Amino acid sequence: MRRTERLFQIIQILRRKRRMVTGGELAEELGVSLRTLYRDVAELVAQRVPIRGEAGAGYLLDSDFDMPPLMLTADELEAAVLGAAWVAQRGDAALARGAQDLIAKLTEAVPAHLRPVLLDANLRPMFFRRPPTDSFDGAQVRAAIRDRRKLGIAYTDMDGRPTERTIWPIMLGYSEETRIVAAWCELRNDFRHFRTDRITSLEVHEARFATPVGTLRRRWEASMREQAAARRPAVRRG
Repeated sequence: MRRTERLFQIIQILRRKRRMVTGGELAEELGVSLRTLYRDVAELVAQRVPIRGEAGAGYLLDSDFDMPPLMLTADELEAAVLGAAWVAQRGDAALARGAQDLIAKLTEAVPAHLRPVLLDANLRPMFFRRPPTDSFDGAQVRAAIRDRRKLGIAYTDMDGRPTERTIWPIMLGYSEETRIVAAWCELRNDFRHFRTDRITSLEVHEARFATPVGTLRRRWEASMREQAAARRPAVRRG
């Protein structure tokens, strides 16, 4: 790895970690000695990159540091291509178009020597099952999450029983076989998960839920951790 690439990578690591990172951690990830790492950090500081900290204590990049977003490596571009190809196959129509537009914009924006990474993609997702078929446009759910809109759904559970719910959507999860809406359910007064292929009708309400989506998602994550802990077998003592 050339030094210019290594300096850029140090900045990327610090941006990704979002916490104090020791010189040892940086050196290990970059595959260089501590002495080399310290010289590289000193060079970045000399170039007025706002890195706080010192050798032995760790380093932190100021949160307001701005760097041109399209200074991408070949690995980052391949990650973008692979992710976009997956979304184009498994996302709704609007997401698929967005994935295709993303690659087109990246192709125009990246340096010429990196364009083959985008045009001659060597990484592709492989699917062995057909994507689920939904009765509604998934873009409606994504917009409802962004706007904190309540959804009215008609749903058929795994036993074929129909039900109607008013939900507060907080996340749309994708897998090869299914898509899942995670939401707060007003009927159950708790978090529930709804397979999109079992939602027979969907209506976006004008009413908004007051709690921020981020807050609800953290509560949902805590609930998932509690349920996972409850399923683990008790440890026998003595």
